[in-house]
Amino acid sequence: MFKWVSAQIAGCEGTLAALRAWRMRRCATARVRLVHVAVTRLASISCRAALCTLTGVVVANAASLPSNLGRTATPAEIRAWDIDVRPDFKGLPAGSGSVSTGQDVWEAKCESCHGAFGESNEYFTPIIGHTRPADSQTGRVAALQGETVPQRTSLMKLSQLSTLWDYINRAMPWNAPKSLSTDDVYAVTAYILNLGNIVPADFVLSDKNIAEIQKKLPNRLGLTTAHAMWNAKDKPDVQGTYCVTNCAREVTITGRLPDYARNAHGNLVEQNRIIGAIRGVDSTRPAPTAIVVATANAVSATVISSTVKPAVAGSNADSLKLAQKHACTACHGVNTKILGPSFADIGKKYGTASAGSLAAKIKAGGSGVWGSVPMPSQAHVPDADIRAIAEWLAAGKF
Repeated sequence: MFKWVSAQIAGCEGTLAALRAWRMRRCATARVRLVHVAVTRLASISCRAALCTLTGVVVANAASLPSNLGRTATPAEIRAWDIDVRPDFKGLPAGSGSVSTGQDVWEAKCESCHGAFGESNEYFTPIIGHTRPADSQTGRVAALQGETVPQRTSLMKLSQLSTLWDYINRAMPWNAPKSLSTDDVYAVTAYILNLGNIVPADFVLSDKNIAEIQKKLPNRLGLTTAHAMWNAKDKPDVQGTYCVTNCAREVTITGRLPDYARNAHGNLVEQNRIIGAIRGVDSTRPAPTAIVVATANAVSATVISSTVKPAVAGSNADSLKLAQKHACTACHGVNTKILGPSFADIGKKYGTASAGSLAAKIKAGGSGVWGSVPMPSQAHVPDADIRAIAEWLAAGKF
């Protein structure tokens, strides 16, 4: 079937390379996953016809696939994954948002990590800074040509406005990704552009005028193509070799993170957001001494055991799962400070008699109690869940 698809879309520039990469990809062989990988691999290629052809072929040939490969993806499932916005703004949904509305959303959901003016807190890269009005005229940020600034900001490097819109839409805010409405995404994007002096304070960004604003980005002409990520025939940025046949069966590890540093920032497996399938390594356990090639079932069992099985029992296990569900563990370790204090330190500070006040603090958010990094409001979390987490923290039994 793959050869037939390749023949059908051979006239689309770049598609065969993407298809070969997709075919080589080791992924779960389910029909839904099959269509999803095809859609996401080809969505950014400038050939919608190839995307439609490939999707239709996979769906049409689903009946000929083995019965244990799942089921055919529904149109609604495909639409749910197909949310990318291309550099030419194809895929951008209709909507609009003003700078003033964006400031309101920013203060409620973004400021705790990225600062009131995009300067960001001590953990994150600044979004705004070191661009000049002259850069918007030339399309290249002068500060990128030397070492005159202490840190490169996001706006200095941004060459495609669609990238900013798309990232906010799919990944922000940190504790609740994909929770912003389409109009809120437009508004937050407009607010960032205003902070960078690209649009005025009374500006309203929409799908109708976003292409015009692209022409004002300070680094819109800073995108380079002279590297192998753009053209596979160019010299790659990183030199190396790969094995196709007669490969070594064992890999020798010549360097590793010292044991004392392995868990320095808390257990990585507890810090992932619930969006996506990738999970961090359990850094409370010793590092493996060798790389083991495991079967799919073994890998699945390892992932389940390291990410789902709690370290505590009974009601404490349910409370920890609740904290993981609402992404509390992205900023708080059980016994280790990450962005915020550890759960254990919170329990010691507040004690069993203050679960109610602790629940109020969780819901409202705040700053200054544990340092300079503020905690955003958790008003989107159900009150019953907040109360359960607060009682668990106040009890101090982890």
